[in-house]
Amino acid sequence: MKQKIIPKPSWIKIKFSIKNINKIKKIRSFLKQNKLHTICEEASCPNLIECFNKGQLTFMILGNLCTRNCLYCNVIHGRPKKKYDKYEASKLANIISLMKLKYIVITSVTRDDLHDGGARQFTNCIKKIREKNSKIRIEILVPDFKNCTEKVLKIFSNSLPDVFNHNIETVERLYKKIRPEGKYKKSLILLNRFKSLFPKIITKSGLMVGLGETKEELFYTIKDLKHNGVDILTIGQYLQPSKYHIPVSNYVSLKEFDEIKIRAKKIGFKKVACGPFIRSSYNAENYFSEN
Repeated sequence: MKQKIIPKPSWIKIKFSIKNINKIKKIRSFLKQNKLHTICEEASCPNLIECFNKGQLTFMILGNLCTRNCLYCNVIHGRPKKKYDKYEASKLANIISLMKLKYIVITSVTRDDLHDGGARQFTNCIKKIREKNSKIRIEILVPDFKNCTEKVLKIFSNSLPDVFNHNIETVERLYKKIRPEGKYKKSLILLNRFKSLFPKIITKSGLMVGLGETKEELFYTIKDLKHNGVDILTIGQYLQPSKYHIPVSNYVSLKEFDEIKIRAKKIGFKKVACGPFIRSSYNAENYFSEN
């Protein structure tokens, strides 16, 4: 039976401003010329215009073809034909330098076809970017690296980011339904192991609401993240990117978001970003702290 589509409430509407449309066109032109990708575009982020206007991009490395097919994600999936662009790290470093960015976020598609899940390419990018600007702050938003956690941690030890981000995405009960190739406990282990090995590096994770989770499950997951060493938490409303993706189960009200934020802070996170349009990388620099 087809699930009924719930109408969007009034607070799920973004007012777009196109006063800096030329800036957005220039950024897109840069990306296209260098064959670089952003998760902002590939995942149809609702904040794209706002963030591009402010020069805030989340770069997506290792191509634009994901080896997994999560039911909430708009990134295309399939089997990549090549390992990755060996010049990607240099091109990324160059465009970041040209844009004079001070804080950047790098994510990737999931690459289960690579023996290290793509971890080496993350460190290649970090090194190349810091060769251009040693003061830049780098946040990485990584996949779960499937069955190579320990190998990945050794790779990252040679070139650490300022913020290590891995999204848990949803509550454990819903994993089989919407993230069948992911493992809830494996994500927690990755976050825990990283924090244990590199306690001075800020750790971060994010959740979507509106996928059918209960409040009890949501706060159980939030506590799990805290117990596994996560410093910064982001929580946003799931929005169905197309008719082929899982429908929204419910829309969380602004009042409920405020209540979630208050409770999450009491649990002990250093910082919490919580609201309808919060995404893992949205205004990421605002939540960065060296203390």
